[in-house]
Amino acid sequence: MRTNMAATGQESSSATAERIVAKPTYDWKNGALARLVRGKLREVELRPTRQRVSLASLLFVAGDRHVTVDQLFAEAKALRMPLSRATVYNTLHQFVAAGLVREIALYGSKVWYDTKTGSHCHYFDEDEAVLFDMPVDLTSQLNITPPRGKKIVGVDIIVRLADDGDEGRLEG
Repeated sequence: MRTNMAATGQESSSATAERIVAKPTYDWKNGALARLVRGKLREVELRPTRQRVSLASLLFVAGDRHVTVDQLFAEAKALRMPLSRATVYNTLHQFVAAGLVREIALYGSKVWYDTKTGSHCHYFDEDEAVLFDMPVDLTSQLNITPPRGKKIVGVDIIVRLADDGDEGRLEG
């Protein structure tokens, strides 16, 4: 029979360790962020499932973001959200179809998801494998005429960056 050691004043180190270990929890039903996200999902006619609310909360909590499936899956896993990589992939595709995020395909099989869906330009740092917004949107400066019978629905400008190798060189 197990006794309540705290009530008797006798605490073992294992009992103390059990109390100290905190499991991160995510309140996808009642938290303030979850309520906001559920409203955002309903606006685009997506049912606010636990998975969608959890992933949307990660995506939209920190302003504009650029993430891959692997990055978002790692964040969810670190918070112990019970999601599979396939769920993250499928949910992101649903968010793209609903207009919540923008899909940006980069050279090869790397796909990024951008929470800023309006027209804007990007830098991609090949050394760091990081995608980020340009401070100035160049699309308004372009004079592009679409072919007859077509309209422009978007312009994607991605400027690829790499270290120039001059960092350690002395100028003379």
